[in-house]
Amino acid sequence: MPLPLTIAASVCALVSAAGNLQALTGALLLARFRRTERHADEALCLSDRTWPFVTVMKPLHGNEPLLEDALESVFTQDYPDFQIVFGVQDAEDTALAVIERLRVRHPQVPVSVVIDPREYGPNRKVGNLMNMYGKVRHDIIVISDSDIHASPGYLRHVVTSLEEQGTGLVTTLYAGRPAVGTLVQQLGACQINHNFLPGVMMSRFLGRQDCLGATMALRRKTLEEIGGLEALVDHVADDAELGQLIRARGENIVIAPTLTHTTVGEHSLGELLAHELRWGRTVKNVAPVGYGLSSIQLPLFWAVTAVLFRPNAWWTWLLLLLTWLLRAIGSRIMDRATNCPLPSVIPLLVIRDWLSAAIMVGSARGSRVAWRGRTVHIARRKRNSVSCAPSLQAGATRKSVRS
Repeated sequence: MPLPLTIAASVCALVSAAGNLQALTGALLLARFRRTERHADEALCLSDRTWPFVTVMKPLHGNEPLLEDALESVFTQDYPDFQIVFGVQDAEDTALAVIERLRVRHPQVPVSVVIDPREYGPNRKVGNLMNMYGKVRHDIIVISDSDIHASPGYLRHVVTSLEEQGTGLVTTLYAGRPAVGTLVQQLGACQINHNFLPGVMMSRFLGRQDCLGATMALRRKTLEEIGGLEALVDHVADDAELGQLIRARGENIVIAPTLTHTTVGEHSLGELLAHELRWGRTVKNVAPVGYGLSSIQLPLFWAVTAVLFRPNAWWTWLLLLLTWLLRAIGSRIMDRATNCPLPSVIPLLVIRDWLSAAIMVGSARGSRVAWRGRTVHIARRKRNSVSCAPSLQAGATRKSVRS
């Protein structure tokens, strides 16, 4: 066998081995995180402290899958005093009927609804938040995506984390939850739970402070001192930009000890891949080096590639078998840790890794994404400051495109 092919297979094998190590370590770190979460829940149950007032901002856009379930998880928070501000940009938005049903069921929760079509820049989510901002009553602001399912202690954990010395921004981990459990939705959740989450855990373990857009909690004073929501409206990856601004102040980005879930509601494989391509292009343009390095999270892709380079070598096939076994073990650990079993994807882990690799290749070119009915150009940041980047290096911008 020609020496170059052997060298290429060996390089792929090394990358695959590193990916296996990263995935298993990330899975174990998440399992430890969930144990910490349980201890934190127990401590909160024993606490008799007073809690500050909080405003939760929920920008909405249509009646997406499981929207009512996700929004109700905020209405039912175990928190004494909080306000919810909803915002839509169309008086005919189908999410309004969902809000009305929830207001009837939970009349004790103060709710404001803003209907305002004004736009201020390419990021329509941030434009929506800008329209909603006038209804914010309280100093602590929690910006939470519409498709986030939160535990009852979510706000308590977020507020406790925000009160830590030196903290400027609080975010939360999130796992994928298939809306109805179709194979396509399980594949989408697999990308989040089995690839993205272990990478985030490893990133945090190595000292990075990623801003995950599922939750962005900060004080009103902090937001206004960094330029307000206006500072984010020109950036599709608003969470990454917010993380940049907070870190530039010398403040920390803390992950609250609570795991949320995000709805995976795509109906077809084409819709799922288009969504992941939007995310991939966004992350690639925000943090190209980090995005390229995140390919280590695809150990089965690299193991199969090693086999393709050396199909007659026993060790490449052994590598593939062991990698598949380790991926299955890591996936089962993640399923238990996230309380989100994905049984159908275990036999398809190779396909999932190759789909993810194809997304990365497709993301390599282009800086335009179709987002909420328009084409948006993603400009790469010029500032030389610490960023919230994607996946292993930074998982920051995924939720900004999911929203």
